Amino acid sequence: MMLRQGLPPRRSGAAGRSPAPEPTPPPAAAPPDSAPTRLLTWLGRLGVPAAAFAVFQTLLGILPQSLAGEAARYCVAATAGVGVGVVVWLAAALLRTRATAAAVAAPPPAPAPPPAGSLPELMDGTYQALRRGLSVIEVAGRGPLIGWPHSLAESDPPVHPTAFGTAYGLHLLLDIAPYDGRIRAGQVAETLWRLRLPGGGWAARSQGSGARPEVSAIVLGALARAGADPRLLEAEIRSCEVLWDPDHDASGLANTYVVTNVLRGLLRAAPGSTALDGLREVLVNGATADPARGNHRCWGAALATGRGNPAPSAAHTARAVVALDRAARVLGEDERQRTVREEGLRWLLAGPATPTGGIGDLQNCQEEVRRRDQEDPLHQELLSVRHFAAAWVARALMTDGARKVAAEEVGLPAWEAQLTTAVTRVHGMQRGGVWRWDDGPMGHPVWMAYQGLSVLRRHALMVYRP
Repeated sequence: MMLRQGLPPRRSGAAGRSPAPEPTPPPAAAPPDSAPTRLLTWLGRLGVPAAAFAVFQTLLGILPQSLAGEAARYCVAATAGVGVGVVVWLAAALLRTRATAAAVAAPPPAPAPPPAGSLPELMDGTYQALRRGLSVIEVAGRGPLIGWPHSLAESDPPVHPTAFGTAYGLHLLLDIAPYDGRIRAGQVAETLWRLRLPGGGWAARSQGSGARPEVSAIVLGALARAGADPRLLEAEIRSCEVLWDPDHDASGLANTYVVTNVLRGLLRAAPGSTALDGLREVLVNGATADPARGNHRCWGAALATGRGNPAPSAAHTARAVVALDRAARVLGEDERQRTVREEGLRWLLAGPATPTGGIGDLQNCQEEVRRRDQEDPLHQELLSVRHFAAAWVARALMTDGARKVAAEEVGLPAWEAQLTTAVTRVHGMQRGGVWRWDDGPMGHPVWMAYQGLSVLRRHALMVYRP
């Protein structure tokens, strides 16, 4: 086979035909930041009269004196100035026209889809879990019950809704789907009224037939938020007034968990209740100084009494700070109450200075609230309480006064770092909008989903800059 030397290789194409010559592209327009464009833009900003006068003055200065007559010099300079002014005006008009045409031709940018794992997706996952976990049963003498048990993984087959799970499910529903009719908030609220005990009030599933203040206040708060009839709420609060009296439930109202629950619930349901000031005083008086953290006052599982001081707890201190912050916003506060609340914040902010680096503050914890059984005084009623510590610490660090206290105590960067760590831990404990305490059927508490989602929504609002 003979090789053709010195010739360029043929391009592939139809057999026996030369490829068509490539069209010459039109000359590209000057980019927006080129030197001519910048000059014209500058001249356009200078103004046509100013440009014309500048040319006129320049020519008047350089034209020879021998030009026939002084008037001739002025005529030449004026003519040139007018000419340059017209050119500048035309160039500026051309640039404006091209910019307007380009803006009209360019389509508006499409909105970017939310990133994977965004807050709207997480909220949608929580709502789907609420729908899957909803229990709908018919109870003789009570009618249909539409609500939630303790855990979102507990309702297959449907089980009896509880007052505690249904109250927090109603809170979640009002947060993430107020306009979605697939679960009707009115039916859930009606279920809470049907779960009311015969003597008034509500109790947890493990507490027997007697009403308890920590559950009754949470239910009343949820009903008030859902728009329950104020007259019904007022009548129920009056029937439950004895529950808020420490003399009636001395062991319960000596517990930080119980007092903070009652205080937060009543602030929603009955902000004018005469019991609120007394409950706040019980909480303020129950703080104790911690030498390990600068003698700042804090709280433990039990409220401090003259007979002994409980071990400090980040979860209980954060719960107390949140409750006192809400009370301050609704009722106002005096100097002593403000000092104790701010010391609780200072105690939390001092966490990273401890040998454990403050990580222990974010570890979930559990306690048992013991009371005498109402039906059998010889036995004790036992309520197992779990604390989502990272969520409570984050909520306390996002209260209104936290930023001010942090600026005086540890500095804003340290406060932001602590808050970010707590929020990150809260986010990491959920999968698809469902928060997990453990992998058992009771391990997806409704209250935990509410607390976790509340933290993420509040933090998103705090860091948002319009």
